[in-house]
Amino acid sequence: MRAALAVASLGVLAAAAHSQEEEKVKPEPMAAPAAEKRPHELTAHGDVRVDDYYWLRERDNPEVTAYLEAENDYTESVMAHTEPLQERLFEEIKGRIKQTDSTAPSRRGEYLYYTRYEDGKEYPIHCRRRGSMEAEEEVLLDVNDLAEGHEYYDVSSWAVNPSQDVLAFAADTTGRRICTIHFKDLSTGQVREESISSATHNLAWAEDDRTLFYVRQHPETLRWYRLYRHELGTDAAEDVLVYEEEDETFDAYVFKTRSRAWIVLGLWQTVSNEYRFVPADQPRAEFRLLAPRQRDHEYTIDHGDGWFFLVTNDGARNFRLMRTPEDATAREHWEEVIPHREDVLLEDVDVFDRHLVTAERKDGLRRLRVRRLDSGAGHEIDFGEPAYLAYTYGNWEFDTSTLRYRYQSLTTPDSDYDYDMDTKERVLVKREEVLGGGFDPANYRTERLWATARDGARVPISIVYRKGLERDGRRPLLLYGYGSYGYTIDASFASNRLSLLDRGFVYAIAHVRGGQALGRAWYDDGKLLRKKNTFTDFIDCAGHLVEQGYTSPERLYAQGGSAGGLLVGAVMNMRPDLFHGIVAQVPWIDVVTTMLDDSIPLTTGEYDEWGNPNDKEYYDYMLSYSPYDNLAAGAYPHLLVLTSVEDAAVQYWEPAKWVARQRTLRTGDSRLLLKTEMVAGHGGPSGRYRQYREAALVYAFLLDLAGAAAR
Repeated sequence: MRAALAVASLGVLAAAAHSQEEEKVKPEPMAAPAAEKRPHELTAHGDVRVDDYYWLRERDNPEVTAYLEAENDYTESVMAHTEPLQERLFEEIKGRIKQTDSTAPSRRGEYLYYTRYEDGKEYPIHCRRRGSMEAEEEVLLDVNDLAEGHEYYDVSSWAVNPSQDVLAFAADTTGRRICTIHFKDLSTGQVREESISSATHNLAWAEDDRTLFYVRQHPETLRWYRLYRHELGTDAAEDVLVYEEEDETFDAYVFKTRSRAWIVLGLWQTVSNEYRFVPADQPRAEFRLLAPRQRDHEYTIDHGDGWFFLVTNDGARNFRLMRTPEDATAREHWEEVIPHREDVLLEDVDVFDRHLVTAERKDGLRRLRVRRLDSGAGHEIDFGEPAYLAYTYGNWEFDTSTLRYRYQSLTTPDSDYDYDMDTKERVLVKREEVLGGGFDPANYRTERLWATARDGARVPISIVYRKGLERDGRRPLLLYGYGSYGYTIDASFASNRLSLLDRGFVYAIAHVRGGQALGRAWYDDGKLLRKKNTFTDFIDCAGHLVEQGYTSPERLYAQGGSAGGLLVGAVMNMRPDLFHGIVAQVPWIDVVTTMLDDSIPLTTGEYDEWGNPNDKEYYDYMLSYSPYDNLAAGAYPHLLVLTSVEDAAVQYWEPAKWVARQRTLRTGDSRLLLKTEMVAGHGGPSGRYRQYREAALVYAFLLDLAGAAAR
């Protein structure tokens, strides 16, 4: 009934939208504030660019705050007529999710660990039980209690020591990913007075029960670069600096192998890795080097049965699996376990005492393969759908034949399985319940399409819609994309998406170059001086969907976040006629200015992803696609932009500048809306109900524009 009322109201809302738009007071096109009339000049390679909005990066300037708040007020006023719809959407989204629920328990020793949620509470409650789920519950962390008095609160990570009587947890109270590490005695339930400030969420316990390794970030760039060792009961000011990474293009992180034998220091750069390790029961020993870093050599490691296992691209573009004795790690000792394959990308390996589990990607889909260590015999786990997401998680135990994996698809909710690696039996441990509205996967259809890009490449598209679709071009369609860092957006389930599908929307994911859907070459063809392939692939996928009758340009919408925001921003400039509306979430928009500023987080470490603009060839290429720099006078699609003041990954001023400049250039009456979270980070506001509100705003924006086309 609620859905029917919402659909019935859409035509009225759309008809009223343009007349109401004229009554709103738009924020004035911004120039330099009174205190600084001079525009900022950006100079590189003899090229001088004037940026009238550079001053918006002055985070503490009250005029900047006033501008962001004025844009928030304007967005609220423009969207005011959709508030009843937003409220219905919020209740729908909330109503589909079991508010009092828990995750599937994962075993670690004699304890079962899980996280649960309670109706009406924003934050998770982390718990455990000894022996079985029938035992008495022990609450480890009630984040709702910890978050009291904070506008933003996120327990970014937590870990128990080997004896499982002390818990370390990292709390972020701003959204800027700068944490304080606290310690809780699980025997008494008391949080200790000792703490570690200004740290990342990355931490690992040694096997001596009292030593914690953790990483700190650079105070300006936020690059993870220092590894420290802390002993329980001591002042953090006395913590030992174990390692400092001086190369500004590398980040440092720490972890303990599942075998619990080694503490590993990982050093990561876009095209290179290095690992150092120390016995987990000898945390004060010197870290040993596994193999020295070498440009264009990327690898990851795991450990078991006296061997380090390496997923490496050494002589293997799509990676291969090698192993080396833990006491002889130089390359001359490496042995091949799984060879390179031209049609399969080897992504990851999980090592157990008797099995290897590899994550592999073929034809765009991730597959999980199980292999016995003694015989080498293996098999693939069958999932049986045309598009899906599957991955291992929560496997803390080393000596086990049971694999925990998570599976979902565009029509199958999040499902946790325990899989016997010997007998191939699987047990569904938990499946996300979708409440309200009588959800039935049989009412929806998933397809795997292939679009032909302008250079002949075949680009996969995952698509879902409610059955009954007539391919007459009359349906609204939301096309999502990312396409950077080799990260592949898989076909996952989202119960909130049903609010679009049930109103007639088609949802599609364009698996464009820059990700690794079709192997490492797919990534290489969408980075550096081939970055524009990412944008043209997305445009060609959109064109294919129009040609095949799934939608039409006046009903086509695009969505992307972070580097996906760069994607939709570039596409908006290249083909503004192809889309009716765009949602850009924490978008990276001002490419050249950001990459020229090595004080901004993520910049120096990403030269191998985007190029170094201090090199004129890369400067010119970046400048040719940077969304902010390529704005021009003319008509653009409707645009909703979401950002956060404390975002450390994409600084808030990029989307703010982008919107400010568009206010002076746009023609026509399309909507231009900026919503800034004043206390939040890259992932948006903390707390699940606040996130439901944001989703409701995005969907109301889309449904309002779609009007009667969404039925």
